Amino acid sequence: MATLGLLPTNGLGGLSVIVHDRLYIGGELVAPAGTGTIDVINPFTEQVAGRVPEATNADVDLAVAAARSAFDTTDWPTRPIEERIEILSRASALISSRMDELTGLITTEMGSPSGWGIFGQVLSATMILDAYTGLAGSYALEETRAGMFGPVVVRKEPLGVVAAVIPWNVPLFEAVMKVAPAVIAGCTVVLKPAPETPLDAYVFGEIMAEAGLPKGVLSILPAGREVGEYLVTHPQVDKVTFTGSTAAGMKIGAACGALLRPVTLELGGKSAAIILDDADVATVVPQLLDAGLMNNGQACVAQTRILASRARYDEVLDAVTEAVAAQVVGDPSDPTTQIGPLVAERQRERVLGLIAKGRDEGARITTGGGRPASQGTGWFVEPTVFGDVDNKMTIAQEEIFGPVLSVIPFQDEADAIAIANDSPYGLSGSVWSADGTHAAEVARKIRTGTINVNHFAMAFGAPFGGYKNSGLGRELGPEGVDAFMEKKSISLDPGTA
Repeated sequence: MATLGLLPTNGLGGLSVIVHDRLYIGGELVAPAGTGTIDVINPFTEQVAGRVPEATNADVDLAVAAARSAFDTTDWPTRPIEERIEILSRASALISSRMDELTGLITTEMGSPSGWGIFGQVLSATMILDAYTGLAGSYALEETRAGMFGPVVVRKEPLGVVAAVIPWNVPLFEAVMKVAPAVIAGCTVVLKPAPETPLDAYVFGEIMAEAGLPKGVLSILPAGREVGEYLVTHPQVDKVTFTGSTAAGMKIGAACGALLRPVTLELGGKSAAIILDDADVATVVPQLLDAGLMNNGQACVAQTRILASRARYDEVLDAVTEAVAAQVVGDPSDPTTQIGPLVAERQRERVLGLIAKGRDEGARITTGGGRPASQGTGWFVEPTVFGDVDNKMTIAQEEIFGPVLSVIPFQDEADAIAIANDSPYGLSGSVWSADGTHAAEVARKIRTGTINVNHFAMAFGAPFGGYKNSGLGRELGPEGVDAFMEKKSISLDPGTA
């Protein structure tokens, strides 16, 4: 689909560079309106790995016009839902057939360890598609209710043109999370990937076209924040969906509020994992490492606050410290690597700054805390554990987005629940116990959008989203499709059967 090439050395250390010279707008590759480009930097080598055009406001106008035309003048919004679901089914198979390619691209773009990425970055995207494919036959566009004077038809209709803005940490996963339910609803989408991770988006566009998505339904515009702001406030956009930082989400929410524009916001998290006293620490800790350090700690749902009772605090802290210290740090393309580099130098410096603040506020580093001496290049931070953490400390309240865990003591179960809820966020969490029924009772008391009992995984057929500063609205499941629908009530003639 795209123009790919390998640049000559050009001062890039002899490394091959993936180059795209056009933008994917309305299902076609077109020349960009501007001359700006985005360099994609490999966070392990710190070298340019790719280059794509930087979309401008004029490109946004063209993409929105294509989306508007496809929605307003074609049969796309009224096609049978089964037909739209079939497109997603084909897309899932196509992603699976290119799994290694996509995993490698994302590893190159943002440093995700390939051993984790093949599941967390790519296979998980197919699981979202498969979950939505499973809606066939069960997602009703109309239902009839009893009204005061006669039957009332409650109808769902597609909202229209969607602006979808996604982050760099799980780019394919997020693209699918937003595009798939919009497709089922019958909307059209202008997708803006983050400037750090545009390469996999080109493959995604190619896959969706091959799967049978009609022209005009999807455009993909790599760009920075300013163009993103132009997109989400564009007068021809009907709905905005955004995943990213809470600060950016608040600005987008305010802009959409001023326009009375529907918006879904999936924002930050500072999730707590509560280890009850009857839990088997040896079984729990390996799972907590996966839940807390996945994707180099760059995950909104990461379980970064580990809560342990004072009676077992030292045992838990020692076990977590030993396990984190044993993590393999290195080249993210090596399948044995568990911790790769952070996405950018600015992210590394931010994480190191928060580690320093944790130390200054009185927390104790039990392992890590700096840059790994074993890595000569790359934006690495050692996997780090803090002990003696008070929940009021900065490291327990702010989302760090790096490989940093805080182990926090609690007095009793009520105190654990209070600590878990003492956060500006409410996105995820977990409870660990030998008694799953009791753990579920504790989970019900945590003010968070999703929570797991004795495991950590996302349920792709259930709603996902957060309380408080973790966002507005829900994605995934039938609720994820509802977010792209308007609801209409048609009160029928009282004599209608």
